[in-house]
Amino acid sequence: MGFPGIWMTESESMVYRVVPKCACSTIGQIMYFSDHGRFYEGDIHDAQEGLHKWAREESQGPIEANVQAHRSLAFTCVRNPYARILSSFFDKICGIQRNGRRYRGNLVPLLIQKYGIEVGDPERGFEFDQVRSFRRFLLFARDTIRYRRPMDPDIHWSAMSGHISTFICNGGRYDRIFWTERFNDGMQSVLDSVETPHPVVLSEIPRFNESEGHGPKRAHPVSAYFDDLSMHLVYEIYKQDFELFRYDFDNPDNKMPTGEIDLDEVHAKLGD
Repeated sequence: MGFPGIWMTESESMVYRVVPKCACSTIGQIMYFSDHGRFYEGDIHDAQEGLHKWAREESQGPIEANVQAHRSLAFTCVRNPYARILSSFFDKICGIQRNGRRYRGNLVPLLIQKYGIEVGDPERGFEFDQVRSFRRFLLFARDTIRYRRPMDPDIHWSAMSGHISTFICNGGRYDRIFWTERFNDGMQSVLDSVETPHPVVLSEIPRFNESEGHGPKRAHPVSAYFDDLSMHLVYEIYKQDFELFRYDFDNPDNKMPTGEIDLDEVHAKLGD
């Protein structure tokens, strides 16, 4: 199976497991900058040079050798499950993608037909009942994750623990897992532990949110989107994410972690 979702700097200063919707664009650009002293022009997910990625065949050998010998600091980043699934909905379901089209072609028409959701129209300011549509999307997300129907789960709303576990199961070990909600502290702890060809001053790094501005703005506080049934569905899907990464299930408006991540526990529970 190898190491899907792994990015590594060409200098092999650091190894990163991408988790979608968890600051991956910013982290990728920081890694690129640390090697080249400049940012990649465009979306870092499109970069075919300047950064090792497991999806690039020529990168697989260097990544595998590095990870198996644990030559570099390995890290990843997580996000509150409530905020992450909401972000996936507004970006991937309601938003227009950078190619000017809807995400995954026929996905949105499928959701409109089978689940009765609305996504709004950019020509009319994306006006629609966000709460009702999101709760219907959540049913769809649960169906894809639990029953793999009407399609396999998408990487943007499948559980973070699932993404993170592939690295462990195939022989990797994380040195850091930090929260997007405390991004500067977490990313700084990574940078303080590695040597890079170019110094990175985190306070001068912009945030690269590639999905921003392509869809509707969230109109309500997080808790407004989650009634009792929605919270039950979220817990059914993301129970392990809440527990391992110390997020507050009982209060959707509390995006901050409630305790420290125990790396030994993460490796033990996700390494089966």
